[in-house]
Amino acid sequence: MKKLTSLTPVAAILALTLGNVSTANAEIKLADQLSVTGFIDMSWTYTDPDGGSSEQSFGLDQFELDFLYNFDSKLSAQVDLEYQDNGTGEEVDIEQAFITYGLSDSLSFKAGRFLSYSGWETEEPTGLFQYSGTGYAKYFYGGYQQGVSALYSGDGFAAAVSVVNSLGDLEGEFKDPSSPAIETMIALMPTDDFTIKGFYSVDSIAGSSESVKMMNIWAAYSMGDLTLAAELNDSQNTAGIGTDAAGYLFMANYAFDSAGITLRYHDYEVETTAGAIIDDGSAITISPSLTISDNLLMVFEYRMDSSDTNGDSDSIAVEALVTF
Repeated sequence: MKKLTSLTPVAAILALTLGNVSTANAEIKLADQLSVTGFIDMSWTYTDPDGGSSEQSFGLDQFELDFLYNFDSKLSAQVDLEYQDNGTGEEVDIEQAFITYGLSDSLSFKAGRFLSYSGWETEEPTGLFQYSGTGYAKYFYGGYQQGVSALYSGDGFAAAVSVVNSLGDLEGEFKDPSSPAIETMIALMPTDDFTIKGFYSVDSIAGSSESVKMMNIWAAYSMGDLTLAAELNDSQNTAGIGTDAAGYLFMANYAFDSAGITLRYHDYEVETTAGAIIDDGSAITISPSLTISDNLLMVFEYRMDSSDTNGDSDSIAVEALVTF
């Protein structure tokens, strides 16, 4: 099992529901009020496309340090620094920087630059059950945002509203605040074993009367060492004005004492209002994992992709993930 390896499956899912992934790793105390967590992620991948030449790569995918400072029992701050190749070149940046104020045990507010709560699969490798993401997050999940967020968490229920600069932006850059985006969340935990979370997000498109709209719903059930999850997505205009997208996934993970295995199937399609498909894909993923120590996890993956627009391919990956 990979997701939040220091927590039980149920606790891990609840932590993700409340948007607090950093608690997954053991914190290193730097001072009474200051602590740090982080990870080092590296991998080897091999891809064999149908009708094309195979490719392989090896290297450091990401290194991250998360600094957490507790001013008192109500006010805290978090700053995440990362190094990674984000697709436009290797870079070091401030991934997140926000403050959180707990008005009560149930109600808290957050302000700054932070990651959207949405999506079953997390942006960080420490939150995945397998090596690879589906690849459809850019159409259905929010990204790094700048703004404010309110979170209410009660017994078996949580709700959040975020007023942010934009949706689905992994750079999290500032834009005109006169037309903010809205992200809403409702989470239900009727039992200790079952979680369902739903999102509806909307963001106006500058210079147009159109808006980006995203719906994301996922549910997870944990029973002993078995975790089952399903996700349903729908969006409009995320790939440009006049486009619609839909996607889903099913996942099963079984955790042994020091090992685990994940099976996942996902499918998505993006088309214009005229019915032309501009992006699509489906894949079967099999991913065993092995815990070497409290801080080192090895993840292995075989993935078979099928796509009308991108072609078919088979890939394998080996990942070493060190958390602290």
